[in-house]
Amino acid sequence: MHPIKRSSPSFLAALLLAACGGGGGGPGNPDSGVPAAPPRGTLLQNPLQLLSTLTAPSLLLELNLAANQQLLSLSGTPVCDILIYDISYETVGGANEATAASAALMIPTGVGANCTGARPMVLYAHGTTTDRAFNMANLQNTETLFLAALFASKGYIVVAPNYAGYDTSTLPYHPYLIADQQSKDMIDAMAAARTALPLASATFTKHNGQLFITGYSQGGYVAMATHRAMQAAGMKVTAAAPMSGPYSLAAFVDAVFYGEVNGGAPVSSTLLLTSYQKAYGNIYANPVDVFEDQYATGIESLLPSTTPRSQLNAQGKLPEFALFSPAPPDPAFADDTPPTTPANLAEVFALGFGSGNLLQNSYRLSYLQDAQANPDGGFPTITTGVAAATPGLPWRQALQKNDLRNWVPTAPVLLCGGDVDPLVFWLNTELMQTYWASHAPASASISVLDLESAASSIDPYADLKNDFATAKALVAANAVAQGATDGGAFAVAEAYHTILVAPFCFAAVKTFFANP
Repeated sequence: MHPIKRSSPSFLAALLLAACGGGGGGPGNPDSGVPAAPPRGTLLQNPLQLLSTLTAPSLLLELNLAANQQLLSLSGTPVCDILIYDISYETVGGANEATAASAALMIPTGVGANCTGARPMVLYAHGTTTDRAFNMANLQNTETLFLAALFASKGYIVVAPNYAGYDTSTLPYHPYLIADQQSKDMIDAMAAARTALPLASATFTKHNGQLFITGYSQGGYVAMATHRAMQAAGMKVTAAAPMSGPYSLAAFVDAVFYGEVNGGAPVSSTLLLTSYQKAYGNIYANPVDVFEDQYATGIESLLPSTTPRSQLNAQGKLPEFALFSPAPPDPAFADDTPPTTPANLAEVFALGFGSGNLLQNSYRLSYLQDAQANPDGGFPTITTGVAAATPGLPWRQALQKNDLRNWVPTAPVLLCGGDVDPLVFWLNTELMQTYWASHAPASASISVLDLESAASSIDPYADLKNDFATAKALVAANAVAQGATDGGAFAVAEAYHTILVAPFCFAAVKTFFANP
């Protein structure tokens, strides 16, 4: 959820697509004169176009820049050259409508022993972005550089979808945190990539059958939803490592409405409400039922956008922080407008209340009344640990439908994050861990890495935890040196999700995938 900063197949390929989860792309009536969409997962280019070649020495030069020194220390020296392709494929939107999407395909090559031949695949889901032109094949994107340094340059084939609604996709919205659609999108990208591999120029690299799934923030949720969908379909997953994701989605949004407003809430709330409206059609009768009058007109087509988010804020089309009115929707919720505990996040919560707020106070009240009548089993009190069985409000019904506290993985899983994350609360990981602890068999291989937890002598991630603590201290010290009077606490909160946690979780995933 974070704003990290961008031909028909042969008969044999069609069989491969069907085996990899490709299904009908959408309605088509041979008698109507409207051609049916290609099957889901169809690769839409042949021949492929090589976007760029990143040599190992060139990547090393990039990593040696001052801004990337930490990543270099986490990744080590690149070994393989990387062929980067931008592929398009057939998939579906949130209402199962046929559409196309695009993905980055990174193929290792070169003289290193692990750079060609049969290689494992990493399927990666990216974090929240408001940029409609976002493309994971662009090395200016931080996540793309992480994938190149930690995985592709080490001999992994990397498939990184941009998602429907981004880059060249013509879908006029993005199906944000819709588990069914986002998992289909990922599976379709993987199917298209498998078709593309033997068509790629100048490479002897092929997939060895091992599949690793990971993603960060929004992508952590998408990675877990994809793992769940593939497991249900009987498709092989070697291991998965969701990072800092909103897995316990219903509890997370309940926490926000109870006043624990996360950073970036106007963006995530707008994407969630409008995408669920497109998918389910019943979230509201009119945008003004939910959004304040000043934002309601045009809100359904606002995100993602070709206009930078800072300009949307400056133009008054979206508030920077204020999700809710500073006036309680009812005296009963005065202590939640805003809450003051836990103290380390109180300043973040307070930013979510102010003039020019995004959501109607009347809608917040109706949400809270439904949350009290039909409480989530994980927030504010842990009871069942799962989402409310029969919420009354349509948005809470949709959140329950997309909450991931309803399955148990059979392949090894690592969950990684930090327990004071102000954007995607640790509550998500904690509730997922609790659910699995009570539902998974003893043989299940489930690990949870909290970068804030104390390191021990037998901890495989001890060095990462220590280095993470050092990085936090450096951010705080720099803020104090520039005049901060809070010991650097707010600077750490601003950097926490995207700058601090992300690279260390990526490095942990690299270690985990090497020995799942």
